[in-house]
Amino acid sequence: MRVAFVSNVVYPFVKGGAEKRIHEIGTRLAADGHDVTIYGRHFWDGPRVTTHEGVTLYGVAPATELYTDDRRSITEAIDFSARLLPDLRRNVDDHDIVVASVFPYFPVLASKLTTLRTDTPLVTTWHEVWLDYWDGYLGRLAPFGKVTERLTAYTPHEPIAVSGVTADRLAQIGPSRDEIDVVPNGIDFDQIHDTDPATDGFDVLFAGRLIADKNVGLLLEAFDRLERDDVTLGIVGDGPERERLEAKARGLESASRITFEGFLEEYDDVLAQMRAATVFASPSTREGFGITYAEAMAADCTVIAVDHPESAAGEVIGDAGFVVEPTVDVLADVLERAIADERPSTDPVDAAARYDWDRVTARAQETYRTALE
Repeated sequence: MRVAFVSNVVYPFVKGGAEKRIHEIGTRLAADGHDVTIYGRHFWDGPRVTTHEGVTLYGVAPATELYTDDRRSITEAIDFSARLLPDLRRNVDDHDIVVASVFPYFPVLASKLTTLRTDTPLVTTWHEVWLDYWDGYLGRLAPFGKVTERLTAYTPHEPIAVSGVTADRLAQIGPSRDEIDVVPNGIDFDQIHDTDPATDGFDVLFAGRLIADKNVGLLLEAFDRLERDDVTLGIVGDGPERERLEAKARGLESASRITFEGFLEEYDDVLAQMRAATVFASPSTREGFGITYAEAMAADCTVIAVDHPESAAGEVIGDAGFVVEPTVDVLADVLERAIADERPSTDPVDAAARYDWDRVTARAQETYRTALE
């Protein structure tokens, strides 16, 4: 099978969930003898067409900034899509299938244009569906975002969603639910399980981007309610909310036991913190999948998330952790019990094994073959 992935960013030169998924699936397919190409921006050193870990990297556009004022740049996505068109169109017959990552949306539309009047099917991977979230993200430009999202959803393609929650939201604006395959994101189970715990770890850990939807302020308030004064909280990550959250933490009685670690460059350092923690708590209200929950489960943390219709946390965790009402009182209560060593009914390590990248790749490959048929 000859597979072309389309993503403006390429792992490990840019590190994020969507590009890591392509890297993990792509390198495994290549190791099994499949021909794999990733069309992206030229973030790597050397020629614009090169080979990395058995995968052909095809730079269709130069590296550039992806964000403008903490928001993904619309002009970057349009520019990448325009530059993608001639190269992918010229090579499309060399691929049996094209798999485009959503978000952003414009590369999906460009990919569809290149596959028109060919036998090459277009598969899309939906990590999130924003719907009304556009209102807060783009303000007066929200209608533009909503129209683009719906246009992409209606574009003829074979859709994959990373969770049932994302599939349900996609079905509201495009294909019917039974047309959408669910192939979750994955983890390197053995790497996580074999990582040594950090020597400077914390009892309770949060890891993620510090944005409003992650609801870290709720975690700080709940942590401050704990009746014991020997428990520590580590906040790993960075983002636009960091300054406000640090100020909030300084005003709490537990301030001396709260540490903001910032962004950790090395993934192994994040895993080491998870391996050292007793509890992983992330009260995020918007998760298209929630990879940190699966990682923390594999690290044998007691995982705590909150129940919300826009979050797939409950789907990822199941009964291998605690998914609770998003209030300070409830979160503080379950934190107290988890610190006291109350464990979920299903072993989190066993539950996390189903998200190993080998299993995810097998499911993705099955979906790609179905699209070919």
